[in-house]
Amino acid sequence: MNIFSIFTLLGGLAFFLYGMNVLSTSLEKMAGGKLEKMLKEMTSTPFKSLLFGAGVTIAIQSSSALTVMLVGLVNSGIMSLHQTVGVLMGSNVGTTLTAWLLSSAGIQSDNFFIMMLKPDNFAPVAAFAGILMIMTSKKEKNHDIGKMMIGFAILMFGMNLMSDSCAPLADMPEFTSILTMFNNPILGVIVGALFTGMIQSSAASVGILQALSLTGGISFRMAIPIIMGQNIGTCVTALLSSIGVNKNAKRVAVVHIAFNSIGTMIGLIVFYGLDLFLHFTFMNSAINPFMIAVCHSIFNIATTILLLPFTKQLVSIAEFVIKDNDAEEVYAFLDERLLNSPGLALQESGDMTKNMMLIAQNSVKHACRLMSGYNEKSERKIKENEEQLDMYEDKLDSFLVRLSGQNVVDADSRVIFKLLHSINDIERLGDHACNILSLTKSMEEKDIHFSDEAKSELMVLTGAISEIVEMTYQAFDKDDLDLAKDIEPLEEVVDRLVTKMKKNHIKRLQKGSCTVDLGYILSDVLNNFERMSDHCSNIGLSIIESKLGENFDSHEYISNIRTMDNPEFKSRYEHYKVKYSL
Repeated sequence: MNIFSIFTLLGGLAFFLYGMNVLSTSLEKMAGGKLEKMLKEMTSTPFKSLLFGAGVTIAIQSSSALTVMLVGLVNSGIMSLHQTVGVLMGSNVGTTLTAWLLSSAGIQSDNFFIMMLKPDNFAPVAAFAGILMIMTSKKEKNHDIGKMMIGFAILMFGMNLMSDSCAPLADMPEFTSILTMFNNPILGVIVGALFTGMIQSSAASVGILQALSLTGGISFRMAIPIIMGQNIGTCVTALLSSIGVNKNAKRVAVVHIAFNSIGTMIGLIVFYGLDLFLHFTFMNSAINPFMIAVCHSIFNIATTILLLPFTKQLVSIAEFVIKDNDAEEVYAFLDERLLNSPGLALQESGDMTKNMMLIAQNSVKHACRLMSGYNEKSERKIKENEEQLDMYEDKLDSFLVRLSGQNVVDADSRVIFKLLHSINDIERLGDHACNILSLTKSMEEKDIHFSDEAKSELMVLTGAISEIVEMTYQAFDKDDLDLAKDIEPLEEVVDRLVTKMKKNHIKRLQKGSCTVDLGYILSDVLNNFERMSDHCSNIGLSIIESKLGENFDSHEYISNIRTMDNPEFKSRYEHYKVKYSL
């Protein structure tokens, strides 16, 4: 083996890691958040959490990515520490799939179909099919499938490079003498942990061990401790992602380390204790890639089954290591680690936007109440809500802009567009509620009041405003196209109500039953309520556009439906016109 073999080994490792990154990114993008949507439902019990963790890890081919995701979820207050324990255990089971895929490299047969199961043979076919899909298909989903197939082919090419570069080691006495050191199980665990920690991928670490095993110089006695140590090394990712997070998020990393460390200690004691009495004859035999996959799976599954009943104790260990203090736990608003999983980040952004809409709806409700007379409770609530709405808008806007730069499918891009265009309109609802608060407070200080006729008309208008804001929230919450289409007819009714109320005020002014000062205030109140309905209309249009896609033209849509030639629009308009008549 010479310097060029080392270059080939490093190049093979680079291809392997890059292929795995392309594969996992494409798989996660294809999932489009579907697996993440099950998160809260599937973490109610440790067993469900275990299945979920294994499923997600198999789907995205990265236990490290799942661990970072969990740290971000706990740091944002979306998940509790207890919910993550089973998921972490499940990720250890799911990550064994890669070793099985790599172990198929040793398949030997004269049968064509059996030989096609060998990655060396079907990976080039997969790469060719993948590039054809990317070049000939216009569908985003087919592009992702193509990238996934190419990623797998690159991964297997990297594995072959590593195997070829390691082949000369079999004839090197120096390599054999180095390997004898790994007969010490403690040293084997340390080497496995350190190497996996450096490359931050247990799958790649197992792949390299499988490549080395093809030299025939790796025995079961050497490989088993290294496999155990690899589980400890993969905790480095969780440890690094826990920097700068709250106490509970740090405890996720501690649980991960405790689980893998305890599992390794028990595995060493039980396995080598049995070997002491039973004298396993296979220990000095050469291990192959298939048996490495078997040992990897047995160890990970056995430790998971053994420690699954002790999830509470693992949490207690984490709470002992990261102690509570008097300071109140601070949760991050949409932790940036969620950006590593765009589907989940988009889902949580949507949930936060719904929360924002609820807060704005509450402000509008209190603004409507002020039409019956100023009260301190409504003032306090509107001001509190306004602070929250400003914070939501600022943080959601920056988070969504960053999310839009991630690798997302077209459907998710449209949802991001909807959220970005909606949050400003939602925040403006709170601003108009504040404006109405200022106007009613001014009236209270000046001890002036609207006439009974004006109050009666305002009750009709606030009823329409309450309904259009509620309808907008429901359409947004359910992503309901039909409800979104109902917003525009009611908005048209609000516009005409405001116009009519202004004309009625002029008539009262001419009769001398109203003052000019009150006229200015009433006009401002009406303008603010009208702007609320306009913002609801904008949100509704964003929902429609996200559902119908790029071909939707909001200006053309508005001009078409407001001609009253649209029977559906006209029917809904007439319904609201009768319901909210003066």
